[in-house]
Amino acid sequence: MVPLTLAEHGALAKSLLPAATWDFFEGGAGSEWSRRANLDAWRRYVLRPRVLVDVSTPDCGTELLGAPLAAPFGVAPMAYHQLAHPDGEIATARAAAEAGALLIVSIFAGRTLEQIAAAAPGAPRWLQLYWLRDREALTALVRRAEQADYRALVLTVDAPKVGRRLRDLRNAFALPAGLTAANLDPELTSSARQSAAGRSGIEEHSRRQFDAAVSWADLAWLRRHTRLPLVLKGVLTTEDARLAVEHGVDALIVSNHGGRQLDGVPPALAVLSEVVDAVPTGYPVLMDGGLRHGSDLAKALALGARAALVGRPVLWGLAHGGADGARAVLDLLREELLDTMVLAGRRTLAHLDRSTLVPWPTDAPPPL
Repeated sequence: MVPLTLAEHGALAKSLLPAATWDFFEGGAGSEWSRRANLDAWRRYVLRPRVLVDVSTPDCGTELLGAPLAAPFGVAPMAYHQLAHPDGEIATARAAAEAGALLIVSIFAGRTLEQIAAAAPGAPRWLQLYWLRDREALTALVRRAEQADYRALVLTVDAPKVGRRLRDLRNAFALPAGLTAANLDPELTSSARQSAAGRSGIEEHSRRQFDAAVSWADLAWLRRHTRLPLVLKGVLTTEDARLAVEHGVDALIVSNHGGRQLDGVPPALAVLSEVVDAVPTGYPVLMDGGLRHGSDLAKALALGARAALVGRPVLWGLAHGGADGARAVLDLLREELLDTMVLAGRRTLAHLDRSTLVPWPTDAPPPL
C-alpha cells in the first residue's frame, strides 16, 4: 500500500519498529499534554478561501537565511536516525536535498557532519547544538560545521536537561550497541547506553553533559567562535523573543520540543503570532510542533512563520522506506500545501496572511 497521508506513513512505521524505539520517537514528557496539544492546535483555525483568483501557477518557493527552498519547510533536528533506518542521516540528507527542503542536523547524529554533507553537496543544512559542559567539544563541532558548509547553528535553549519522558523510563530506554553520536567523543555519550529499571539512558546522559548554567550572556562567547548565523530553538514567549533580537540572534524557532521537555507549555502554534509581533518586520521566525498536513503548513505561514519544521513524520518515512520514504513524506507535504493554496485562492506564500484564517470556537467540533 502506498501511504497517502502522513498518518498512513506513521502506521506503517509503527508496524516495523521495535516498541521501545517507537515510544522513544513518539513519546512526550509527563502526561504528554503538550504533545497532544501540538496536534490539537491546528484544529483551532479554519481557512478562508478566496474565489475567482488566478491560481494556475501556484508558487510555494521561498528563501531562508539566503538559501533557496522549494517549499517553506525543513527537517527538524532529531537524534539517532539510525534507530529508524541503517542509513540514518545519510538517507535523510538525500531526501531533504531532493525535496528542496532545509535539513537541521542534530548534535546527536549517528553519522559524521562530513558524511552528511557529502551525501547532499550544496544542499541547505544547519547544525543543531545543545550547550555542553565541555566547551572544547562544542567549539570543535562548530569549526567542523563551518568547514563542511553548514549554513547556520541552531542552539536548542529549552533543554537544560532532558524532560521526564515516562515511556522511556518504563522501557528503561538506552542506545543499542553499535549506535553512537558520531560527532562526539564516545566518552561524552557513554552514559546514554546505560540504563536500569525506571531510568532512561538518554535522560541520564543529559544530566551529566548538558550545561544548565548557560545564560543569555553566553551567546557572546558562542558568537566569538563562529561566523555562522545563530538561530535559537525553543522560544515560546515575547520576552525571550525580544531578548534574542537584542542579543543579535539571527532567527528564532518557536517550539515546545515536540512536547518532550516541559509538559504543560502551550503548543507553538498558539504563541506563534505573539512571537512574530514581538520581533522586527521581516525577522525570520520558524516553528515546529505537530505538523501533519500541508494545510497545517499554510496555517503556520498565515500566522507569520517564514517556514515550519517537520519532525516525527520524516522518521516514519525513513523507517519504512529509507531515503525514498523520507522523500515521500516531504513531497506529500509540499503537494498538500500547493493544493491548499490553489483551493484557498492564494497563489504565492505572500498571499498566506492572517486574513487566510478564522479562529474556530473551542467548544465546536473540530473541522478536520
